[in-house]
Amino acid sequence: MEFIIGSTNSAKLSAARRVIALHFPQAKIEAAEVGSGVSEQPFGDEETRLGALNRALRASSLKEGAIGIGLEGGVRTLEGQVYLCNWGALKLPDGTKFTAGGAQIPLPPAIAEEMLNGKELGPVVDNYFKMNGIRQKEGAMGMFTAQAVKRDALFEHILQLLIGQFKYRQLEE
Repeated sequence: MEFIIGSTNSAKLSAARRVIALHFPQAKIEAAEVGSGVSEQPFGDEETRLGALNRALRASSLKEGAIGIGLEGGVRTLEGQVYLCNWGALKLPDGTKFTAGGAQIPLPPAIAEEMLNGKELGPVVDNYFKMNGIRQKEGAMGMFTAQAVKRDALFEHILQLLIGQFKYRQLEE
């Protein structure tokens, strides 16, 4: 069994490696930078989910028989508040697709205002905390939860949901 994750982001890759190793210890996993086909800063669950699906589809197309993984972070609004949102997708060689969403938290007003003005979350969070590369490490989720839930743990949870759906489907066959 071979998986290709449609990203070289270290937080996404480490999450994928841990979850795949847990469920499929003999599986191979590769990383490939593929486009999400959505905005640099996905806005809304629909666009963020589509970005994850596109990454999974493009990753799976790189090698016959590979299972594609797509993970995408975005923001959304709910009752006037801007939240982080995260989505994942799995695409099997037979064309079957699974999707799952992750935890969501509201962003601080200063960050939310930047998002509503069309800025990209990663650079805004880096600037806010006077750091570089937060999205490759703890992510906005980690920073705004005082490291209680880091970005890789968030994506691990989404991957567990995706792999769980995949395994359930195998039981049904």
